[in-house]
Amino acid sequence: MFKPTLPLCRQLTLGLLKPDLCANPLAVSQIHKRIQEAKFEVVESRDLVWTKAEAEKFYGEHKGKFFFERLVGYMTSGPFQALILSKDNAIKDWRGLIGPTHPVRAAINAPDTLRSIYGLTDTRNSFHGSDSDETAKREIEIFFPEFDVDQWRAKETTSTS
Repeated sequence: MFKPTLPLCRQLTLGLLKPDLCANPLAVSQIHKRIQEAKFEVVESRDLVWTKAEAEKFYGEHKGKFFFERLVGYMTSGPFQALILSKDNAIKDWRGLIGPTHPVRAAINAPDTLRSIYGLTDTRNSFHGSDSDETAKREIEIFFPEFDVDQWRAKETTSTS
C-alpha cells in the first residue's frame, strides 16, 4: 500500500474583499457563496477600516510607484473585509478564483473570475490574495495578530497524519 512521505496539509491564504466591494452587501454575499462553492473554509474574518498610515505600511513595497497614492486612497475609502481562507492549494486556488490583477484582462482571459465580474480598474480590482506561504503568514499576522499560523499548521498536520 502506498503511503505518502509527507502528510497532505491544508494551506492558508489571506483574502481581502476591498472597499468598493464591501459597499455592496449583495456582492459580498455572492462572493461568500463563490468562496463556499470553491470549497474554501473561512477560518477567520474581520471587517476593517484602515487609516492612511496602516494602508501605507501594508503597501510599503509599492511606495514611489505611480499607483501608490491611488491605492492607499482606495484602501482607506471605506470598510473592507479580511479573510483567512483554508483548503488544499489555497493560495493557487484563491488567486485562480479572483483572477488576473487587471479586471479588463480578466474579462478577456478569465471571464468567470471574481475580478472580471467585480473589479473596476487595475487599482480598484476588488480583491487581494497572498502569493506564497511566506507572504500569507506575514499578511495574516498583520490582519489577525492573535492568530498563530504555525500553531494552526501544526494542528492541521497532526490531524491529517
